[in-house]
Amino acid sequence: MYTSTQLLGKVNDALANLAYDREPVGLYEPVKYVLSLGGKRIRPVLMLMAYNFYREDVERVIMPAIGIETYHNYTLLHDDLMDKADVRRGHPTVHKKWNENTAVLSGDSMLVLAYQRVAQCDPDKLPAVLELFTNTALEIGEGQQYDIDFETRNDVTEGEYIEMIRLKTSVLLACALKMGAMLAGAPEQDAQLLYRFGEQIGLAFQLQDDYLDVYGDFEVFGKRIGGDILCNKKTYMLINALLQADETQRTELERWIKATEYDEAEKIKAVTRVYDEIGIPQMARQKIESYYMLAEQSLAKVNLPQSCKQQLWQYAQEMLNRTN
Repeated sequence: MYTSTQLLGKVNDALANLAYDREPVGLYEPVKYVLSLGGKRIRPVLMLMAYNFYREDVERVIMPAIGIETYHNYTLLHDDLMDKADVRRGHPTVHKKWNENTAVLSGDSMLVLAYQRVAQCDPDKLPAVLELFTNTALEIGEGQQYDIDFETRNDVTEGEYIEMIRLKTSVLLACALKMGAMLAGAPEQDAQLLYRFGEQIGLAFQLQDDYLDVYGDFEVFGKRIGGDILCNKKTYMLINALLQADETQRTELERWIKATEYDEAEKIKAVTRVYDEIGIPQMARQKIESYYMLAEQSLAKVNLPQSCKQQLWQYAQEMLNRTN
């Protein structure tokens, strides 16, 4: 059985050796650029890992794994355009390096390439794989729209938020695991349990991201602390603060949300102080732990040797930067 590091190496080698022999070059150069910027390649590694639990010949499914990574990066390219983000992984985003029209068109081509690559699998598995992948792609778009809708609402419930991050983040992790199992001919129950594991670990992952944006260490987290507060992003933290706040606390939060001119450090400090008063960090940690435990329970039910499950569990811990 391959280690996650070895599978990552296979993914990076495959990406580096992709041929872009179609023209015009200006359409495909941004696609190559986006896929060359690195990243943890979590989704294709999960897919190959799930496949490898049942079969050794992982090279047979490298291209569908690359398809999932292509799709993930397509969503990032368009997210950066919608968010007007200037930098991705330390490099200029496509719409900054080229222009907005190029970002739209090259992103669209990435989506088509993702399907082309995912479809390079055993013909007898193709209908089920495409059904899974297409449903996942639709769900991710739905999650993105919910996220946009939430920007103008101050009454978003915790349940609505959990569903949004499930759609926007978790389902692609779940899809990767289930697709790997399906391509390997795993039992349907195992494939479904691995899907559920991916969903639950993805929710824990996103909730931890929310938490670390406020309470993380810049040196470890890798991005500015308090960024979500500054842009009034409807995270688990802010949603629950608005729901749990007393009149004074809610007035304070709404004042900062509506403010157009402010000192950034002061806003981060003031909002964080309200979070602390309400007990938001404790709530967030408990919620993260609850999904982490659900993921552990789902994985325990998968009919695989303990060594396989331990490998996946360890990889999930690394994703969440956990030490226990």
